[in-house]
Amino acid sequence: MSYQQHFSMGSGSRPPRRNFEFGRTCVVRPQAKHQATIVWLHGLGDNGSSCSQLLENLPLPNVKWICPTAPTRPVALLGGFSCTAWFDVGEISEESPDDWEGLDASAAHIANLLSTEPADVKIAIGGFSMGAATALYSATCAAFGRYGNGNAYPINLRAVVGLSGWLPGSSSLRSKVEGSHEAARRAASLPIFVCHGTSDDVVPYNYGEKSAQCLSTAGFRNLTFKSYEG
Repeated sequence: MSYQQHFSMGSGSRPPRRNFEFGRTCVVRPQAKHQATIVWLHGLGDNGSSCSQLLENLPLPNVKWICPTAPTRPVALLGGFSCTAWFDVGEISEESPDDWEGLDASAAHIANLLSTEPADVKIAIGGFSMGAATALYSATCAAFGRYGNGNAYPINLRAVVGLSGWLPGSSSLRSKVEGSHEAARRAASLPIFVCHGTSDDVVPYNYGEKSAQCLSTAGFRNLTFKSYEG
């Protein structure tokens, strides 16, 4: 399955909008009564198929898993080498500029995958590494009720999981949430689970820990952070 979406960052001297071609989406069907659907997002350079092969063995018979594949694009972190990536990233740090256009495109694609789920089914987003960063960004979009580009966020997200990731846009999150009563209300009610390995040599542990602290400080009160040795 492929999916195309265009995003405009506005008029003036901004760069032209980019076209994002998403890869194949794999689905793991529930083995019992369908109660929840989770979009699971792979890490940098991976794909939805490898995730689905792992998830289909989990003892969660009431969950439907949707495993999309990110667009293949040049990634600055890899010296411009092209691979599957939910957004472009130059370095994993709090000072690194965020690719808002890429983040919005991926968050919108994920929301679109969940938009046709039955009304009585709980919907959630989870991910690993860069997938976790995208899932946590989706959590902020759900709280604000809109993407970074101002378009409305269309789904009622019920939970978010981030494994070994980080939070894009962490520096400005608190002020944005505190500036909106509705955003604060939605942030406080959204369950988020964040975990990280203490010896992670790709996304350092302190980035995961700081991301959880940032979310909590910004008003995401229903957040659990767990660290794992190794």
